[in-house]
Amino acid sequence: MGKKNIQNSALKVNKGIEQPPIVSNDAILRFKKRRKKQMTVAQFVDGILSENRTILSQAITLIESSLPEHQDIAQKIIEHCLSHSGKSIRIGITGVPGVGKSTFIETFGQHITETGRKLAVLAIDPSSERSSGSILGDKTRMEDLSSNPNAFIRPSPSAGSLGGVARKTRESVILCEAAGFDTIFIETVGVGQSEIAVHSMVDFFLLLMLAGAGDELQGIKRGIMEMADSIAITKADGSNIQKAEMARVEYKNALHLFPSTESNWQPKVMTCSSLHKTGIKNIWDTIIDYVDKTKTSDFFGERRNRQAKHWMYETIDENLRNNFYKGEKWRDKIREFEQKVLDGKLSSFNAAKILLGKYFEDK
Repeated sequence: MGKKNIQNSALKVNKGIEQPPIVSNDAILRFKKRRKKQMTVAQFVDGILSENRTILSQAITLIESSLPEHQDIAQKIIEHCLSHSGKSIRIGITGVPGVGKSTFIETFGQHITETGRKLAVLAIDPSSERSSGSILGDKTRMEDLSSNPNAFIRPSPSAGSLGGVARKTRESVILCEAAGFDTIFIETVGVGQSEIAVHSMVDFFLLLMLAGAGDELQGIKRGIMEMADSIAITKADGSNIQKAEMARVEYKNALHLFPSTESNWQPKVMTCSSLHKTGIKNIWDTIIDYVDKTKTSDFFGERRNRQAKHWMYETIDENLRNNFYKGEKWRDKIREFEQKVLDGKLSSFNAAKILLGKYFEDK
């Protein structure tokens, strides 16, 4: 085909314009200028005290971070906020799987904010290292509460030991209180050791139960019921109302078999429906009644003092464990003694004693 025919062909490709680079140097420079510098401790504290949600979230992210420089900043922020905290009602909420915690928290939270209070919802998820974000699913289910201007929902860290996650949650409580939230919900996911951690950082422990859950949970329920300040039977609506009332009577009778509490408070058993919003006000009135009575008897303040002391020792234990297991020098030593135990050359107890002895000698 001749040159003339090529020019007249439909297959002719016209020369296009030169394409600019995907990211220009000018764009990079503009981005660098716009990029914010790390805020100072004073800026964080001022933002939290002025009830800035964005800065509060950023400060909690620092608490959750494992980077030493972030932890240093976080602890300084906490120290400055400490004198502005402690004025809230801290409520722990737990329950068996399927009890409807998310729906209950949303309905209960909406009721509380309607009374003029400001609510922060935090969570402890000991299984998060494997499930990777189950709490985020809870947050998306609380659509109304998430958009409530008087509510703040914060998912728990996505990984870490229960003790570490619980400590970070407790530190987050201090920042939320300093930011003006006068009611704090601490939610647990599942049933297990997380209840003990939550019980050690709240003023009131609420256990949610289902009617006719079966005897397979009796062992778990016994331990948690002894910690509960009140029990709420959920999903008491429709054809389930009678079952819920029967369960209420059964749990009430069971609670009388337990030893009396330090606070001299008799735990109450109530029924509620998150769907129809029945029984919700009764639960809130019960919590207020509990707070008033325990403050009058000074138990409220004594309990908080014990909790503060407990978390001091918990933090010492956590730091000792982290320093021991994360130190490169000790990893090889631990593996060496582990093999000696497996080979039957040392007992487990003697190996631990020698390792700890060497560790403290080195310090």
